[in-house]
Amino acid sequence: MKAVGPTLVARHPIAVVAERTGLSQDVLRVWERRYGAVEPARGAGGQRRYTDADIERLTMLHAVTAAGRSIGQVATLPLETLAALAEEDRVARERRAFPAAASHDADGIITNALAFARALDVARLEEALRRAVALMGVSAFLDGVAAPLLRRAGAEWHAGRMSPSQEHLLSSVLHDIVLATMRSFTTDDSAQRIVVATLAGERHVIGAALAAAIAAMEGWRVIYLGADLPAEEVASAARSAGARAVAVSIVYVDDRRRVLDELRALRSQLPADVSIIAGGAGAESLAADLARMGARTASNLAGWLVELRAGTGADVT
Repeated sequence: MKAVGPTLVARHPIAVVAERTGLSQDVLRVWERRYGAVEPARGAGGQRRYTDADIERLTMLHAVTAAGRSIGQVATLPLETLAALAEEDRVARERRAFPAAASHDADGIITNALAFARALDVARLEEALRRAVALMGVSAFLDGVAAPLLRRAGAEWHAGRMSPSQEHLLSSVLHDIVLATMRSFTTDDSAQRIVVATLAGERHVIGAALAAAIAAMEGWRVIYLGADLPAEEVASAARSAGARAVAVSIVYVDDRRRVLDELRALRSQLPADVSIIAGGAGAESLAADLARMGARTASNLAGWLVELRAGTGADVT
């Protein structure tokens, strides 16, 4: 019997495609309009209609982006190339599965990193974290080690089980490794730009570094400014770079009025079509105020990833 390929009859509405591919409807629209991933037909009322071939392609794109590639890097690749990449990713996952399970689980890495920080053992701390990146891959490291390690270190410091010097050492080494992962990604000149920083008075910068690394992984061109910058400087950099979005990390809110004044100043000095996304524990406590000034809150790395993949959620119809 002759094999029959995916039908080219455009018969699936976007809700069905979202359910079958695991991609949200917003992401499907963005992937179509900005990246040309597929070109669905339109029904009599203008609704999108997808073929089986469209679903197959979107499913494959979901697989290869989940492995760490940005949609901008793979959107127009032939289906055969996407299938080959997905197979390479599967083989790579299997190859690292045994050593990861044996002695490089995320909890073990975090426990060892905290112990090395308490001993002020910079060399072993760096070695452990860099090895974790190599074994786990950037995406798994950022989500499974870097973010929870940062939270654990903060909790240990607040509980008096880590000294300020130990916590600062850990944050400094982690910051450098996260930035190194960010710079390992290359983007073309047409990629959307995002400015990442902390505003004046906020010196805890590791959250901003994590956000910057994930944005780079997703194919954004990142302008990382670091910590403790006045709103006018951040806005000026965003305007000069032609940024699509500005991300700020807010860890502690020791002066609510000052923080909100900085955020309002940032909003007033940016073009209306430039999004502001605030992350960090401090941002969660300001969510209602941020919403009133037209800014979004990414409460965790998963939320940040959603914002990035939807192009910050703007212009989605």
